Amino acid sequence: MNVVSSEALPVPPHAVDTRLKERIAAFMRRASTEVTTHDESTLPQLADTLPRGTTVYVAHTPKAQFDDVLRVSLKVQAAGFLASPHLVARRLPSEAAVRNGLRMLSDAGITQALLVAGDRDAALGPYANTLELLASGVLDDCGLRALGVAGHPEGHPHVVKADLWQALRHKQAFADRTGIAVHVATQFGFDPQGVHDWAAQFEQHGIDLPVHVGIAGPTSVAKLLRFAIQCGVGASLTAASKNMKAFSNVARQGATPEEIVPALVRLGAGETAARIVQPHVFAFGGTIATANWIRAVRNEEFDLQPDGAIEVRR
Repeated sequence: MNVVSSEALPVPPHAVDTRLKERIAAFMRRASTEVTTHDESTLPQLADTLPRGTTVYVAHTPKAQFDDVLRVSLKVQAAGFLASPHLVARRLPSEAAVRNGLRMLSDAGITQALLVAGDRDAALGPYANTLELLASGVLDDCGLRALGVAGHPEGHPHVVKADLWQALRHKQAFADRTGIAVHVATQFGFDPQGVHDWAAQFEQHGIDLPVHVGIAGPTSVAKLLRFAIQCGVGASLTAASKNMKAFSNVARQGATPEEIVPALVRLGAGETAARIVQPHVFAFGGTIATANWIRAVRNEEFDLQPDGAIEVRR
């Protein structure tokens, strides 16, 4: 009698779909999201939508002050979330302000932050970039246990690729020296394969940091494209524009995350040995709409479509 290995048996399509749905939901259960300093009034509703312990970044938008970020971060933490304030190097007014602010955050139990350079032409205070802030020593013993640093899978409009890799090596060295758990939080994009390929290069560059992949949340096409242009997300838009179906998918309101998330999961995101460990969903000001979308996906309230996308049940 011939014995057929169970590994050789065909897997029923519905079983594959079930496992994929479970993997997508599990990936999204790790998702972080964001608020701005203008979103204080939404925090009670946000707390009713997402579970306690969800990481919520507090963005330092161009017109906000560092004190605004600190104030809203305290409120986010008090609402039951894990607040992760932006530390925008070029918008930090002084070393004393940073030390005092981080002490205030630590006293409230906030032990994580996201470090980015910022888009000011001239620095407000002593730090022109994130490497200067890391080198200053101000973050070494401030109570932070986790720190996100920026990643640019599609490159940066003003920084050559070699310098981006060098910057990540410096951030790896900071993590090794301080014991702070550093992760790479990427800009959002529309090319899952490109993000996967970029993360696959970490080892050859001597980098062993986990990746939190940026995903554009549900928003209007006008707002999405405006943010994409502002953030230098040009490569994937260019690629999409060469394919009318892909471009229309990017343009269709709400379609982007519903295509990007399953594509990333199919590429292995969220698996035990994967470099890409969780998503960060950009809200673009639509805090509650984004939170509702995250909740629906993490609760498996969606259907898999023939084209590989998911459709959230309304």
